[in-house]
Amino acid sequence: MLLSTSHQLFMVSGKGGVGKTTLSCGFARQLGQRRPQEAILLLSTDPAHSLGDVLQVPVDNTPTALEDVPNVRVRALDAELLLADFRTQYGGILELLVERGSFVAGEDLGPFWEMGWPGLDELMALLEIQRILRDHEADRVVVDMAPSGHTLTLFALMDFLDTLLASLDQFQEKHRYMTQTLSGQYQPDEADGFIEDMRQDLKAGRSLIQNPERTACWVVGIPEPMSFLESQRFIESLDRLQIPLGGLAINRVILQGGQVNPVQAEVLDQFRPLAAGHPVLWVPLQSGEPVGGAALDAIFSRTSPIAELPGIAQASGGIPWPAPIPPGFEDFLAAGRRLIVVGGKGGVGKTTVAAAIGWAMAERHGDQHLRMISIDPAHSLGDAFGQPLGHEPAALRPNLQGQEVSAAVMLDQFREDYLWELADILGGDDGKMAGMQLVYGPEAWRQIVSQALPGIDEMLSLITVMDLLERNEQQLIVLDTAPTGHLLRFLEMPTAMGDWLGWIFKLWIKYKDVVGRVEFMGRLRTLRQRVVAAQAKLKDPAHTEFVGVVQNQSAILAEAQRLNQTLSDMGIAQRYIVHNRYENGQDLPPDSFPQQTIVRLPALPPLNSPFEQVKAAAHLLFPGE
Repeated sequence: MLLSTSHQLFMVSGKGGVGKTTLSCGFARQLGQRRPQEAILLLSTDPAHSLGDVLQVPVDNTPTALEDVPNVRVRALDAELLLADFRTQYGGILELLVERGSFVAGEDLGPFWEMGWPGLDELMALLEIQRILRDHEADRVVVDMAPSGHTLTLFALMDFLDTLLASLDQFQEKHRYMTQTLSGQYQPDEADGFIEDMRQDLKAGRSLIQNPERTACWVVGIPEPMSFLESQRFIESLDRLQIPLGGLAINRVILQGGQVNPVQAEVLDQFRPLAAGHPVLWVPLQSGEPVGGAALDAIFSRTSPIAELPGIAQASGGIPWPAPIPPGFEDFLAAGRRLIVVGGKGGVGKTTVAAAIGWAMAERHGDQHLRMISIDPAHSLGDAFGQPLGHEPAALRPNLQGQEVSAAVMLDQFREDYLWELADILGGDDGKMAGMQLVYGPEAWRQIVSQALPGIDEMLSLITVMDLLERNEQQLIVLDTAPTGHLLRFLEMPTAMGDWLGWIFKLWIKYKDVVGRVEFMGRLRTLRQRVVAAQAKLKDPAHTEFVGVVQNQSAILAEAQRLNQTLSDMGIAQRYIVHNRYENGQDLPPDSFPQQTIVRLPALPPLNSPFEQVKAAAHLLFPGE
């Protein structure tokens, strides 16, 4: 049913680690084999690309044909290269438009392009997908998306771009008005052409991505409660955004004697109504790691509609609980740690490990106050503890609180603290310049700031953590982070924010006689000092512990090793790696992580309650607890 569709664009997303990349690769190969006359393009928009790890071939920003299926080309979008190309093509026009809408001279806008702005990965990916389809570079495109939270950020960019283009048009309208007033006539220039072309591209892109005849977003899950809950929230969001659902693919179904594991069967029944009439497929758990062309093709030969699911196995009489395997974690609080950052590829068990660390430390140190914080846009921390969590902290036990950072709440506060005033400055809205407000159009800048700025989650999460560390109300904070690519954006955020604030200071020094705002610059200077202090704490191994989580699969280990090297380059220490779902005798390859202590967390039997898994993991990670 998946291969007979007429869709042109297939997007594959879901909770991290459920097999999105594996199924994207397998599906693209099947399309190529069944439709040899068509050009198939397999793309990755995830900043932590894994296509090459799964296909077992080199993959970069240049489309490369698969050797055994040559009509399938593979490409991992490189946001930095795409931005460089975009800057070459449009940078001059954008600088001209911004100059026309503010007091800033064009030559002062150059550094703007050199900095890592939030949302660039998603923006460049969205524009490139639209260009590929517009230019007919492929008959069909299969997109291995980032995990669900950041996929929604990409989709939301369409609304943000609408507002951005409207604001740029207001900047241009000032130029049109002045030209018409001074010369008596106006001829459209390249900036007018850019705005109109972008509007048409955006209109066509929205028409494509919301067209159920041409586009399908497939949601991948696994038959576990946390995957179901995130899939449910994701599908509800797709409906609000009018993104057509293609169907569900439920991966890693455990068969016992040819029948479905009874605990998983209960979750599978919950998945069925989510499809709302769309296809639901199931994929059995593979005995070997599904990497390389042959293994990927074999997966699709075993993929079936949910109606063909076999019967349910008999529930076993007891649950075999594993015993702890030394070495475990040290007592982080006794060792003086104040911040623990848990990270890794999506789906390796980060949330469970983070929750287990927080629970174990809270049990051992009943007189200490701890806070669990999720900074992943697709929050699962509340799912792990079996209770709703939001932006305001809630009690998980008397000395342990849980919180899921809301980007919307934080952005509202950030606007009040900084962004509204910054927009007024850029737009020329100041008492000294009251007669110039029409010329500089502060309303256009305020329209931009009023939007939910895409990709800003990492910056707002950093500010949340900074505030908590400075208040010193908790003796330990444990962060459950987004998957690898977006975790790195969070860790890079202090440097990026320092660069942005430095650029603003330089502009202010040059234009301070015009804009004034000495008190506001003082607040920005204080913010920069706080950012620098936060960066120092992140890099201080006596203060911050980074805990990586992996499973023994080549794609996961390859991504973890890249993350490990990047952390080392950033000066962030990593002493521990959790080998999750460890099975006796299946140790990680020798020398995979020679500088880290490997903490083995045995595979737990399927459980109905994620919280039971958290408590079991706490006991296994901290022997003696």
